[in-house]
Amino acid sequence: MGTGKSLKMRKSLEEQLTQGLRSLGMGSVVYDCFEAALGSEVQIWSYTQPRYEKKLNLKQQLPDCRGLEVRNSIQSCWALPWLNVSADGDNARLVLNVSKEQHFSLFLYWKQVQGPPKPWWQKNLTGPQIITLNHTDLVPCLCIQVWPLEPDSFRTNICPFREDPRAHRNLWRAARLRLLTLQSWRLEALCPLPAEAALCWQAPGGDPCQPLVPPLSWENITVNKVLEFPLLEGHPNLCVQQVNSWEKLQLQECLWADSLGPLNDDVLLLETRGPQDNRSLCALEPSGCTSLPSRASTMAARLGEYLLQDLQSGQCLQLWNDDLGALWACPMDKYTHKRWALVWLACLLFAAALSLFLLLRKDHAKGWLRLLKQDVRKGAAARGRAALLLYSADDSNFERLVGALASALCQLPLRVAVDLWSRRELSAQGPVAWFHAQRRQTLQEGGMVVLLFSPGAVALCSDWLQDGVSAPGAHGPHDAFRASLSCVLPDFLQGRASGRYVAACFDRLLRPDAVPALFRTVPVFSLPSQLPDFLGALQQPSGPPSGRLRERVEQVSRALQPALESYFHPPGTPGPGRGVGPGTGDGT
Repeated sequence: MGTGKSLKMRKSLEEQLTQGLRSLGMGSVVYDCFEAALGSEVQIWSYTQPRYEKKLNLKQQLPDCRGLEVRNSIQSCWALPWLNVSADGDNARLVLNVSKEQHFSLFLYWKQVQGPPKPWWQKNLTGPQIITLNHTDLVPCLCIQVWPLEPDSFRTNICPFREDPRAHRNLWRAARLRLLTLQSWRLEALCPLPAEAALCWQAPGGDPCQPLVPPLSWENITVNKVLEFPLLEGHPNLCVQQVNSWEKLQLQECLWADSLGPLNDDVLLLETRGPQDNRSLCALEPSGCTSLPSRASTMAARLGEYLLQDLQSGQCLQLWNDDLGALWACPMDKYTHKRWALVWLACLLFAAALSLFLLLRKDHAKGWLRLLKQDVRKGAAARGRAALLLYSADDSNFERLVGALASALCQLPLRVAVDLWSRRELSAQGPVAWFHAQRRQTLQEGGMVVLLFSPGAVALCSDWLQDGVSAPGAHGPHDAFRASLSCVLPDFLQGRASGRYVAACFDRLLRPDAVPALFRTVPVFSLPSQLPDFLGALQQPSGPPSGRLRERVEQVSRALQPALESYFHPPGTPGPGRGVGPGTGDGT
């Protein structure tokens, strides 16, 4: 403690103790200095002679730095930091204006209604400081505490964001609803906030969630406290609506959808029970609650008799029940299916009538069909021709080369299918089923199947041609090329490959004459040296203009060049690289 403070405290205590002892018929006392914290309470016991015959108990409340007299006499009170909060665009700045030699501590925390504060961070600093807080970190209960690093320093506490609209928006944005059990849930947030909650019913189609009030009223809630709704069963369409004290919707989550799946096409029936066991039912719809039975024009009114029969036969799920009423969820799937069946029937009748009309006017029908055919062709040309790319996965470097080629062809535009991009479907369907589906779709749309040959593909085809079948169990989970041989080779053997297939290989990796003779019955292109002919074969029969074709050739060549360099000259290898050189005619 400062010198002035020590003298005044010692004098005060001496006077009080002397007065107390004199009242007991004793003498006086002189008390020396002692350490005590500002604002604390000091308790002193004194005993007399003879020993423990009489006792004096004295309590003294020490002042703190808020007292002007003490503030002028204690050094730590002189150095109280001055804190200001200002705006820095969307962010907030904490300006601490203290002397250069001043050592102090800065503590940021979230203030709670009950219990200790939740700490965020604390730092010991020196001298003037400007600290920027991100606007997304601001919440109403974020408070700041500053104090000098002195034994008896006074701490400054401020909570500057309690009325900040940004802080309230951030608080609700970070709040979460969590389902604990079927009936219990919790609102999790950093700060206490005034809020109400009610259950609502969310129907498919994007309509607003309709609060179930009545029969389930709004309830005041406490943050981070377990809450309960009196439900018998959960339902994916049941949601929790959260509002604050200004009756503005802040949060809505369908908690039961996480465990019960997506929204159901169900209708919610509200049962109300009155005196003398009177009961009424209504169906919750976007326009309100429609009484059942009813002559209204809504869907629930038209299906009212069927819904009541479903309720009586036990096909509806009871969600809530008490003395005042109940909630029932009744499925609407079967009625929706019937409605679509009627729509399809109407469409078929319309199509039959239209066909009859066109037959009666044959000349007009021919013109209409001609225009329709032209529109289909124009649409197919705009979408680009389909191409199915088949290759043997010799190694990962070759797969990267194939991927570069496929990506370049997609930019022409061509609609490229390659097993590299369909690993999930391959694993689910199997390579044989995947290939047959892709081949059928490509050929039906007038596309081309591209056989990309490599040394590994040549070896597989040679083995298949010698044995007539592929090895048992040879199909890997992603081996589409091996799986395709049982379907591709018959097309070549029976003369059905022309106009459907083309073959290709990469320069320096395989020469065109190394491709098995059976596959040379279709055009074989070496890439990238024969890119113009290759791209011309893949385009529509009319093909693009010559200038446009040159641009596409340059575009594909630029995309292929890095992949080819990486394949033939891998990083860290000084030689000409890997692969088969130009002098290997057999591709092995």
